[in-house]
Amino acid sequence: MATAARSVAFRILREIDRGGSTLADLLAHPSAERLSRRDRAFLHELVLGTLRHRGALDHALAPHVDRPLAELDADVLAVLRLGANQLLRLRVPPRAAVSESVDLARQNAPRASGLVNAVLRRLARHGAPSPPDPRADPLGWLTTTGSLPRWIAERWIDRLGPENAVARGRVLLDPPASVFRSNPRVAGALARAEEAGLRPRALFVPGAWAGDPGRATGLTAEGVIYPQDEGSQMVGHLAASPGLVLDACAAPGGKTTLMADLHASDGRIVAAEASHRRRLTLAALVQRWGVANVRIVGADALRPPFRQVFDSVLLDAPCSGAGTLARHPDIRWRLASDEPRRQAQRQREMIESLAPLVASGGKLVYATCSTEPEENEDVVGPFLAAHPEFAPDPLPGWAGRFADGLFARTLPERDGGDAFFAAVLRRG
Repeated sequence: MATAARSVAFRILREIDRGGSTLADLLAHPSAERLSRRDRAFLHELVLGTLRHRGALDHALAPHVDRPLAELDADVLAVLRLGANQLLRLRVPPRAAVSESVDLARQNAPRASGLVNAVLRRLARHGAPSPPDPRADPLGWLTTTGSLPRWIAERWIDRLGPENAVARGRVLLDPPASVFRSNPRVAGALARAEEAGLRPRALFVPGAWAGDPGRATGLTAEGVIYPQDEGSQMVGHLAASPGLVLDACAAPGGKTTLMADLHASDGRIVAAEASHRRRLTLAALVQRWGVANVRIVGADALRPPFRQVFDSVLLDAPCSGAGTLARHPDIRWRLASDEPRRQAQRQREMIESLAPLVASGGKLVYATCSTEPEENEDVVGPFLAAHPEFAPDPLPGWAGRFADGLFARTLPERDGGDAFFAAVLRRG
């Protein structure tokens, strides 16, 4: 019988294939949580590695299978990918990797146990084939070693050019840098981070620090630091303002609490969230962080119930998440090619519904964690054309690194984290 970690890994991969729960939710499921600490770490290596390098694993498996991989039963393909990940990327002895995969096949696809045994033995014996050359065949490289779905690879080559597309694909193969900010209400918070071994290094966004990963759990639980990507912190800084601020899609609360920190004495934040479950997450962070100038309300950005106007409105719009492929490797395999366009329709409706809530002289900040223009420029451009009372606002000096024309953008290949887009629009 396959080990518990491998069995849970198999179930997670199959659930992701079916388009079910997110990877974060699946890794927090009781079946994963009740594993020993060592087995949970192995589970994460199995799942994250298989998702992050799925294109390369398929490239390695293909020569040893007598039919296209797409014709294999989904259960069999999941077992083969897990086995290939162990053979090629983890320090698992070949005999153990093969035998455990065969046991996993016997549990979930018994008729294919012989195929799994034969394919993985051949892979263990011959190794992976050479990858496509990224200069001569950028599309081939991006869809194999770069582990991107073909539709994303083609879009990026067309929009960014082959060299930049490959550069982006390359950086997305590794987990993003660990970035955090400290709680200004906790005396010596940064010194405690140093003592915990995070070795903080200042980034371009004020108050954003890069640190060594895996050492922040205790400090995060205590509300001493908050892990938050630099791009996310950029958005929070751009939206922060004295007076009354609306965070229209506030959960999980990173930007809410950052804006509250920046204007603790002269600002009030209304943190709106439609989902009850997500409001609970938001409320827990606000309490843990200790901010007193945040009010949480249940409200939908498509139908905002507010009668007053705000000095700043942040719409951190629900989006495809295409800017977070390194942090959430499951997204690259869950996204459909029409997802950016479908998300854009709702984003346009949200920005239209929130615009009347911006006071004269106030600002509306539209942001996503997407790389795709349909969700970014193609939402903001038509909005500005239809609303001459709004105009792009100059970015502050510290944001010069992130300036992209009239807007701000973080780029994984340059900044090392998630891709965020932000437009700061001032109402005349």
